[in-house]
Amino acid sequence: MVEGLSTRKRDHIRICIERDVEFKKKTTWFEYVELIHNPLPEVDFDEVKLETRFLGRTFNYPLVIEGMTGGVLEAYRINKNLAEVALQLNIPIGVGSQRAGIKNESFKQTYRVVRDTSQDIFIIGNIGAVQLVREGVELAEKAVEMIEANALAIHLNSLQELIQPGGASTFRGAIKSIEQTVNRLNVPVIVKEVGCGISKETAKILESIGVKGIDVAGAGGTNWTLIEKIRAEEIGDLEKTMLGEVFTEWGIPTAASIIEVSSTVKIEVVGSGGIRTGLDIAKALALGADMAGIAKPLLKPALESVDSTLSYLKKIILELRTAMYLTGCRNTDELKKISKVITGPLIEWCRQRHLPL
Repeated sequence: MVEGLSTRKRDHIRICIERDVEFKKKTTWFEYVELIHNPLPEVDFDEVKLETRFLGRTFNYPLVIEGMTGGVLEAYRINKNLAEVALQLNIPIGVGSQRAGIKNESFKQTYRVVRDTSQDIFIIGNIGAVQLVREGVELAEKAVEMIEANALAIHLNSLQELIQPGGASTFRGAIKSIEQTVNRLNVPVIVKEVGCGISKETAKILESIGVKGIDVAGAGGTNWTLIEKIRAEEIGDLEKTMLGEVFTEWGIPTAASIIEVSSTVKIEVVGSGGIRTGLDIAKALALGADMAGIAKPLLKPALESVDSTLSYLKKIILELRTAMYLTGCRNTDELKKISKVITGPLIEWCRQRHLPL
């Protein structure tokens, strides 16, 4: 089983680098969000402040490096470089699902390298809701202990599990398992999707059981259904391939999911799923997110070097600062309150779902 986990994680890295695994038809819907240009901003560009509070700590930028990998030797270099970047920029970083490192001691260091880089890094651990149901809260405790995590993300990936060869579909009892984890751990728990988004109904449940943050991970960016469909094709699993074909475009677009969640709960919200520019981040915050998360675009740079990864993120940070300047925002709090225009299918979604515009 551990060998299978490692193979799957290696496949994920390879496919994400070699293939186009973005949503093909469905987008994030950020293109239906227009921020209002301010031709007379009463702020100098260098005065724009990007500092943000998240889960009780101040970060330099409203940006999270999302959990991507671990549990395979190639992940060591990726996570080490990402950790160095997180330290230099003072932003949170997540690790990939930690089950492989819990099950096999030899893979532990591929996750632990993030904490070994510095005690000052804010690290978000990662475990699947399916695994919690099967193996209990002790799995979450081990994940936190492994990397001395400052928070734990529990990921929801029901569709991915269905398409994934050898995947599980045992989500019954997940709410209770998450609640038990919240009550047992001494670090905040975040619940995240992996590319299908989170609805207002689910957000209400999560808030009611004590979850401290929701990472929407909406549709429009990296498509894990497509990734698992490709894996199924490669091994000749026709049933999984056909199922993946039908549900490849399934999910709540990121912009819609941010509005669904942020307008419904008072806990902190991470907008992720197809974040590709600083303007995307600005729109995510304007729609109600507290932070924005980015993953796949960092994979290739992280394989190369710290400098490549820093260069990519500094470009995005410059774009975010520019968007804030052009809307006359001095800080991220002002950005969250600015006027915007919502058009197209996003405004229709909001009307039918009775969400504030």
